[in-house]
Amino acid sequence: MIIIHATMRIKPEQEAAFLEEATVLVASTRKEEGNISYELLKSTEQEQVYTMVELWKDLEATGLHNASEHFTAFKQKAAEFLAAPMDLKVFNGEALQ
Repeated sequence: MIIIHATMRIKPEQEAAFLEEATVLVASTRKEEGNISYELLKSTEQEQVYTMVELWKDLEATGLHNASEHFTAFKQKAAEFLAAPMDLKVFNGEALQ
């Protein structure tokens, strides 16, 4: 399993537009084969900071997602929303012994 945390700091004036686009992205992504979970969470400590928490079956599923129409459309608009570069962390979901 692959776990991704994509943290985004959003421009205050773009927050409503970001949330509208993110709602479409989340709904479409949840329908993808290989997606286990896809959640957008808002920080309780920082304004306009969101983290997309993603669980995927494997790396192949993440590649298919990254090439999907809904993700590429969101990615094209992301520059308008982001106040700073996205912080992306990828984890192997296999438990360490």
